[in-house]
Amino acid sequence: MRLFRTAARTAVVAGTAARVHNRVAARQQGAWAASTAAAPPRAVTSSGPDRSPVLRQLKELGELRDRGVLTDAEFEAEKAKILNST
Repeated sequence: MRLFRTAARTAVVAGTAARVHNRVAARQQGAWAASTAAAPPRAVTSSGPDRSPVLRQLKELGELRDRGVLTDAEFEAEKAKILNST
């Protein structure tokens, strides 16, 4: 009889521990999913005229320099032209 009671108590404790573990894991996964959810991209804002074409041109210019199409001097000259035209 004593062995049966010990086995039953062990089963109850193990079952309770498993349920608590599953609840905590589900709560943590929910919190993690909420914290890592992708926020919608924000638009670039600036004061003054629309600067998105300028930013796009500067980005393309930087990519050309990074690929070796433009030298640093050519990059700086073109950048100055773009920035002075606005």
